[in-house]
Amino acid sequence: MAPYFLRNLVPRREQRAEARPLLEVLLSLTWVQWALFWSGYVVQAHSTPNLGPALAHPGGFVQLQVQFNKSTHTITTAITLTLLFRSVGAVIFGILSDRFGRKWPLVANLILIAILQLGGGFVNTFSQFLACRSLFGIGMGGIWGLAASTALENLPVEARGLASGVLQQGYAVGYLLAACINLKLVPETAAKWRSLFWTGAGISLFTGLIRVFLPESEVFLRAKAIEKAKGTSTGKKTRVFIKESGEMLKRHWILCIYAILLMTGFNFLSHGSQDLYPTYLQQSKNFTPHDASVATIIGNCGAVAALAAGAFCIQFGVQGAWGVVPIQLAEMSPPAFRATFPGVAYQLGNMVSSAASQIEATGGDNLRTTIIVNGVPKDVPDYATVQGILIGVVAAFMIFITIIGPEKHGAHFEKHKAAFEEGAGRDDALFDDEVPPAAREQRSLDEKVRPSVEKV
Repeated sequence: MAPYFLRNLVPRREQRAEARPLLEVLLSLTWVQWALFWSGYVVQAHSTPNLGPALAHPGGFVQLQVQFNKSTHTITTAITLTLLFRSVGAVIFGILSDRFGRKWPLVANLILIAILQLGGGFVNTFSQFLACRSLFGIGMGGIWGLAASTALENLPVEARGLASGVLQQGYAVGYLLAACINLKLVPETAAKWRSLFWTGAGISLFTGLIRVFLPESEVFLRAKAIEKAKGTSTGKKTRVFIKESGEMLKRHWILCIYAILLMTGFNFLSHGSQDLYPTYLQQSKNFTPHDASVATIIGNCGAVAALAAGAFCIQFGVQGAWGVVPIQLAEMSPPAFRATFPGVAYQLGNMVSSAASQIEATGGDNLRTTIIVNGVPKDVPDYATVQGILIGVVAAFMIFITIIGPEKHGAHFEKHKAAFEEGAGRDDALFDDEVPPAAREQRSLDEKVRPSVEKV
């Protein structure tokens, strides 16, 4: 038989028993399912302005350079630190979510980043700015995994592919929103870039308020009801969670490494094509901050749906590929850990790719070009060539890593036990009423035999 990565090149028709047409599935969704999905979408969309509106959007680098008297290369340190610390937040809030549920860890996460975002607008020195962005990275790290699990696990399996694409493009919508705010709000306020941070803080609190009024995920309500009926204490559930986490890592450590490599490629693709693009427009193409904002807006319209046309095409491809990521990671994950596993993989990939903007800035320092400004030649960084090389190398890596990787298309992870239930570290640990009768009898037999085997 041909190797897996060669067989993986041939598309396979989806085969799901009792699958319903997509339109029928969408029409059958309850208001709670719609509300939980759109709450996840809003969280995802709001996270982009909060990534660092004065950093990742047109004019931001220039404003911070003037404020702190630092070079572009030095300013990118703030992006790097934010991305480095996000993996810490993914671990903390992912564990809290898989142990206690989706709702309140996400609400706490949103309140934390609102506080840090608000504080970011009051810093006066570059050291204070870096410290605030580092702490903010911890808070920001929990958002993606919790938003994706909240949005997808409450939907029927037939709708999750479409929902994944819509969910992920919340990132592009948020980026678009931040560019529009930067275009209209910043020039009209005395606070300039600081007003973006304060706006982001308000959006975070508003998003958290929305989540407060929505119910807990159905999967966790079901699991908690089962454990309550058994009389399981909170302490015992925590001990079980720790034990099952270890079991999951023992079984899936290779999958963990693969997921990190996959998300490293995706995040290099994203940050390499976006973070310094506005700076490239202003420094290498002599765009004004206003025109750079317009070009960024056009580019992110390419994500949801001359030079600005180039931005459109790049983001159409980059964000189109990203649309598959939420459901790909959710289906690939150990089922009981679908907040921790995707979130940590995503943020560790972010951590590895955190130097993308600094790599491009360093490349621009060493690879130069000449433009004509008011009839006078001017030496500027050749960001176009630097970004083209980086994106090309990363795209080739992404093709390779995707081909050799696993896929669990159509996985019913909503039938799986929660991480605080016995046996949750195994991939076949379903809720008792989801187990076929024959398998239930075999499981009962195994449970009777296992104590004797362990004793021997």
